[in-house]
Amino acid sequence: MNLELPLIAFILATALATAVLRDVLAAIIAFATYSLGIAVVWVVLQAPDVGLTEAAVGAGVTTVLFLLTIAKTVRPSGDRVLERLDVPALGVTVLIVAVLATTLGALPEIGAADTTVITSDVTQYYLEHAYKEAGVKNAVTAVLAAYRGFDTLGEAVVVYSAGVGLLVVLGKEVFA
Repeated sequence: MNLELPLIAFILATALATAVLRDVLAAIIAFATYSLGIAVVWVVLQAPDVGLTEAAVGAGVTTVLFLLTIAKTVRPSGDRVLERLDVPALGVTVLIVAVLATTLGALPEIGAADTTVITSDVTQYYLEHAYKEAGVKNAVTAVLAAYRGFDTLGEAVVVYSAGVGLLVVLGKEVFA
């Protein structure tokens, strides 16, 4: 619990900054920081593949595309940095976050040996049969490549497509 609370506070602060900043460049930077924070959350939750995808697409590709967009548009002039808050929308958001926060106590500790996921029949089946059915020496590789192959392929296609799209846009920018 040493890292979780500051990380949640950081993510909430960057999300709030993204929503209220009037300066588009500042909002884009806040959004990229938010996305990077979410990537760190996925790593803390022991899902590094999802964290890597979030970092690549959310903090990387999306930020570059946003920056290219504002480079091609005219920035509005004005001294206001913060937008006026929509108090009813803020109230609804705070209420939803509060309701969702009440469920945090029901979650098992990260990596706990007695969680339902670890003690389930599906997990036991994977651990007992993954090596001989998939023909690999690592249970995680067996699950990702054999049992969840289409999901893993989908993640790879998303990251690859985002990279190719970024290269196409950047290529047009370089040669334009």
